[in-house]
Amino acid sequence: MTAGLDPVKVMKQEVGRAAASRVQSGTVVGLGTGSTTAFAIQFLGERLSSGELKDIKGVPTSFQASVLAKQYGIPLTTLDEIEKIDIAIDGADEVDPQKNLIKGGGAAHTREKLVDSLADLFIVVVDSSKLVDRLGSTFPLPLEVLPLAIAPVTRAVEKLGGQPALRMAVKKDGPVITDQGNMIIDVKFTAIDSPAELEKTLNNIPGVLDNGLFVGLADLILVGEVKDGQPSVREI
Repeated sequence: MTAGLDPVKVMKQEVGRAAASRVQSGTVVGLGTGSTTAFAIQFLGERLSSGELKDIKGVPTSFQASVLAKQYGIPLTTLDEIEKIDIAIDGADEVDPQKNLIKGGGAAHTREKLVDSLADLFIVVVDSSKLVDRLGSTFPLPLEVLPLAIAPVTRAVEKLGGQPALRMAVKKDGPVITDQGNMIIDVKFTAIDSPAELEKTLNNIPGVLDNGLFVGLADLILVGEVKDGQPSVREI
């Protein structure tokens, strides 16, 4: 590896490249959000400009993904204009041994779940630090909540045994506002024993748009690792 390059950044690039290499011409691609997925979008753009890849359309999961796709020359489409998504590439904040995920660190999980669930093949790109034995062990569970429902949702989550905290913005006063104009409550649970059950329970609380549990959606996990200063990618 070239001296002076950050091995973690190179590893994220390699994972992004591995995911982008699985995209075929003539397909509709779900474009996820986050630092590793950003590299996948970059490499898709490079494959398009070199002519190796032709006639793909991207469905962005966030404003960030949309901006990156335009920057790298990937034509965009909407869910109104397509019947299905062939492949989606997205990151995760936690991945358990059953390939269930917690997402939402970038406050985009509602659109991500919509796009990723429609994909024939959903590829998750992560580094090995995101692998956990049990969901919720390192990362709180994000809920996207209508602003007027913050107080009742907070009370409902506390009754379920969760510790909710309104996510505050960085370098901006006030709370984080999602692309849909809502707020994020991050909930710490002592244990998430049944992700599928908790996902339904939380989404049944009035005012919750969606939560960051992705159960039974991921098909392939590409895990980036740095061993002896060398980046590698393995599949789960």
